[in-house]
Amino acid sequence: MSTYLTILGFNSAIPTINSSPTAQLLEMEERHFLIDCGEGTQVQLRKAKARFSKINHIFISHLHGDHCFGLPGLIASFRLLGRDTPLHVYGPKGIKKMLETIFTITETHRGFDVVYHELDKDYSEKIYEDSRVEVYTIPLDHRIYCNGYLFKEKPKDRHLNMKEIAKYNEIETCDYHNIKAGKDVVLSDGYVLKNEVLTLDPAPPVSYAFCSDTRYLESVLPIIKNVTVLYHESTFLHDLKEMADYTGHSTALEAAMIAQKAEVGKLILGHFSNRYADLTVFTDEARNVFPNTFLPKALESVKI
Repeated sequence: MSTYLTILGFNSAIPTINSSPTAQLLEMEERHFLIDCGEGTQVQLRKAKARFSKINHIFISHLHGDHCFGLPGLIASFRLLGRDTPLHVYGPKGIKKMLETIFTITETHRGFDVVYHELDKDYSEKIYEDSRVEVYTIPLDHRIYCNGYLFKEKPKDRHLNMKEIAKYNEIETCDYHNIKAGKDVVLSDGYVLKNEVLTLDPAPPVSYAFCSDTRYLESVLPIIKNVTVLYHESTFLHDLKEMADYTGHSTALEAAMIAQKAEVGKLILGHFSNRYADLTVFTDEARNVFPNTFLPKALESVKI
């Protein structure tokens, strides 16, 4: 079961004809997580042929419009599509007041529960967990309160080595669960079949870290250490570092430095200022420090 990331939008500030503000769809262990929801996100979801009904958890980094203005419309569409299951929304304190005020003034009747998980901590905390996935906050340094998010697969069960299992008539289907969980099998004559003989190693769990928007911040390093894929904002090139610091953003070079120091597997840049027509200048700058750096492609589904 693979994990896929679809970047729906990756530019900063305002939508353009060819690009949309920040929004991502992460499919991990059959869970569909929406990360940020800039204007036009539901249109991008339709272009990506995403199933709206599968989105049960939405994570908002901060309350600047290019990261959340698409959320009221998306929730309203959920109602029109007949949704009746709860929707969990994670975001900074104030997100409930913002959305509920809009729903009240516009007399939007949802027909399903919106469960708010408001965040205000300045340290990383686990905010979601089930049998297969964990999600943690990544405190960032922006002009207003802001979090990134770390998504981690839990270790998987071992795979059954059916070729080896077939050699033993005593092993029945009802034993498979315990074998996959790592237990040995004791035969009737007392002989112990070691689990490593009966199973194969599972695929290693993958992880994905989303960091937008933030100044250069080394406190994220222990949180995102060794993640499979890191998405890190790079609003400006490094010759505009002073502007990046002033506006609460990072440069491509700084994003690469974070990736290098955290020893991540792959870096995807994003949140580009509209002043840049040719985005390859970002990878040109970042690859000097972290060669495995890439630009996002809107609506492309990338395996993590």
